[in-house]
Formats: sequence, structure tokens, C-alpha cells
Amino acid sequence: MHEMTASNLRSAFAGESQAHMRYLIYSDRAERDGFPNVARLFRAIAYAEQVHASNHFQQLRDTWGAALTVAGAGFGLGPTAENLEVAIEGEEFEVAEMYPVYKAAAELQQEKGAVRSFDWAWQAEQIHAAMYKEAKAAVEAGKDYDIGPAYICSVCGHTLEGEAPDRCPACNAKHEKYRQFS
Repeated sequence: MHEMTASNLRSAFAGESQAHMRYLIYSDRAERDGFPNVARLFRAIAYAEQVHASNHFQQLRDTWGAALTVAGAGFGLGPTAENLEVAIEGEEFEVAEMYPVYKAAAELQQEKGAVRSFDWAWQAEQIHAAMYKEAKAAVEAGKDYDIGPAYICSVCGHTLEGEAPDRCPACNAKHEKYRQFS
């Protein structure tokens, strides 16, 4: 694998791993703040971030040794609305800057597995940003987020509310590959 793509995969793995843990922490805070649906949203998206991290790590399966990783990460634990803002900023960065650049480099270097992993994450992060914005608007209005069951594709991290489709629109996985958060 080309070093630039490998480095981008390592950084994406680090970022997704941190987001996974941060969202679990934010979920606990949302529960304490009286927003059980926001807490469930954080847990669902934390799982999607774990899927992304796992996919990036899988692409690095033939590389060995320690590596310094660089990933932007939000820190601090505040009220749920502030935590949602940190989540929105992170998701929007991935959508607008990180994944388009990482995917372009992987395409240039003809690293097909990395292209796929970056693309799947990029598609899901767009959905995450929109869901977090809706949740933040509800919390700022003093309400919990009105959301039905959330589904996460265990193959690519595709995220949706409602019913899982027969096939994932991102990776074409079967309905059974979706994990429900309700």
C-alpha cells in the first residue's frame, strides 16, 4: 500500500475510534440531562464510527508496526447541546474536508479497498451531521429528539431512522446486517 493512503487510513482509524468513545461518553451525559433519544442517537452513531474504524483497520491488515496518528478530536464534556455541537463540527469536517481528500488520494494511488472504506464513511458522516443538527435543535428547544428506531449497517456504517432496507444503499449488504437501536 502507498504510504500516503496508509497514513490517511491510520488517521481516519484514530479519528473514528475517538469519535466512537466520545459519543458513548456524550450518550451517558444525554441520559443524565434527560434526553434518552439523544442518548440513543449517540450510541447508534458510536456504533457506526466503530464500523468505520474497523473498516479502515481492515485495510491496514498487511501493515505492521507502530505509527503516530494524527486526528482532530473534540474534547470537553458539557451539556448535551454543547456536546451535539462538537459532534456536528467533527462530522462536518469529515464530510467537507477529510474524507474527500483521503478518497481522492486513494483513488490516485489505485487503492480500491481504501477508496471503498473512505467512501462508505463519507456517506454515513453526512447522515450523522444532519441527525445531530436535528437533535441539537430539539435540545435547544427544551425537547428530546423525536426519532424512531435507528439502524446501522454493520458492514459500512450506513445510518438511518425508520426501517432497514432490503439492501444497504451504500454497500449493498442484506437487511440482516443492520443493527437496530431503539
